[in-house]
Amino acid sequence: MDETRKLTRLQSILQYTFTDTNLLRLAMTHSSYAHEYLADTEFYNERIEFLGDAVLELAVSNMLYHTMKGQEGDLSRRRAQIVCEPSLAYVARTLDLGPYLNLSRGEDKNGGRQRDSILSDFVEALIGALYLDGGYEAAFRFIEREILSRLEEIEVHTEQDYKTQLQEIVQTEHLSPVYTLIGEDGPPHNRVFTMQVEIDGRVLGTGSGRSKKAAEQHAARKALEEIDV
Repeated sequence: MDETRKLTRLQSILQYTFTDTNLLRLAMTHSSYAHEYLADTEFYNERIEFLGDAVLELAVSNMLYHTMKGQEGDLSRRRAQIVCEPSLAYVARTLDLGPYLNLSRGEDKNGGRQRDSILSDFVEALIGALYLDGGYEAAFRFIEREILSRLEEIEVHTEQDYKTQLQEIVQTEHLSPVYTLIGEDGPPHNRVFTMQVEIDGRVLGTGSGRSKKAAEQHAARKALEEIDV
């Protein structure tokens, strides 16, 4: 795919048209590509990724402040779960961003387009580019649409398997978590399930989600917070 087509298609995915497409080129460029192909070996996405990381943390922090109860430590842990490498890599794969990366031949051959670290960095770099070109609103629209709106989906499909973590912890005491459906709300096409998890007869967590599986994950996460893991 030539560069013009890459830029056009990537802007379509981002649902944003850049005034300065050089910012988008910068976000697309991995350090391996710059060192192999470019005269300017400093033209790669690590600095803009640094900026995007900060913008992402601000957006997520703002969302959690207004929607989640708890103290600073609770908010910090939840934010870390949202902005972690597996979560952002999942978003990159969902959007099929890998083909738009500029990588060296070696990095490409070694599977760089599917590596979590490279994909998550790419997402942060794109957020940085959106911020520089269109301000916080442009960056936030992407974050809200592609990250915040799919948190349940991300949790279910990434390594954030709270049920497994909880099971591994309590089985050392020869106990097992018991999940119970305690509520269903909403119309059939937009159902919200509420699950609770008990350990040794004690309710340790309650969570809701658009599926029973997601609700169980949320309940397990609350239980992990309760036992301070």
